[in-house]
This record gives sequence, structure tokens and C-alpha cells, in this order.
Amino acid sequence: MSLSPYLGFDGNCREAMNFYHNAIGGELEFHTFAGMPTEVPEEYKERIMHASLRSGSLNLMASDSLPGQSPETINGNSVSISIWTGDLASADNLFTSLSEGGTVTMPFQPVFWGGTFGMLTDKFGMHWMVSCEEVAEQVEKA
Repeated sequence: MSLSPYLGFDGNCREAMNFYHNAIGGELEFHTFAGMPTEVPEEYKERIMHASLRSGSLNLMASDSLPGQSPETINGNSVSISIWTGDLASADNLFTSLSEGGTVTMPFQPVFWGGTFGMLTDKFGMHWMVSCEEVAEQVEKA
């Protein structure tokens, strides 16, 4: 069994997934509504029907909504995307990349339960938790 996050956007799916691709790496694939066998209004043909970002065991999927076919896209706080990396440098780079243009809600730092952890809301309103088993050295900030 596997679980894959599926994110919903209102017209900026391509931008968001390119942002995640730059942060995470891997293979990114897009399919637009123009490729559907049913008729789609002209202004929605270039919206993303399905996107997939695969990197290792991660499969992050997303799409844009169409009017009348999807619930209103609301960025809520009931779900966070939790991502683990194998080494501290990768985790730190990922946290820095995802937080660009967003808000850090908990700095990426050593935590009492072990390892290094941080939380952020990216510039698209998605909530992320980045974890690594390695412990970062605490740096004193003046």
C-alpha cells in the first residue's frame, strides 16, 4: 500500500509543481484539459488535468479545478505534507527551497524527540513538515 498527496489548485498548478520540482528534483509530468475527449471551455484547456512529480518513493500529484466539477479550492490547515530525507544537507536544502516566498512556522532545527525538523507554509498555501534523523548542530544566533 502507498499513500500519495494530491493537491488542488485554481489555475496555478503548473507554477506550483514547477516550484516543487525545483525544490525536490525528480521527474515532472503534466497533462492538460486540452487532451480530454470531452469538450472543455477554451480558457481552461491549458489548465492542468493531472500532474505528477516522482522522486524516489515520493509521488506528489496535483491538478487545477474546472468550474462546476470540483469543490472550491480552499487552502486549509488540516493537512500537512510530511517529507523525510536521508541526510541533513538535503533536508536543509529542501526546507530552504520550499520556504522561498512562504512562511516558516517552525525553523529547521534540532528537536527534543531526535533529529532535525521544521515546518513551513509555502507560497501556494500548502503546509510542509521537513524531517531528518541527523541532528543539526545548534548555531547560536546573535
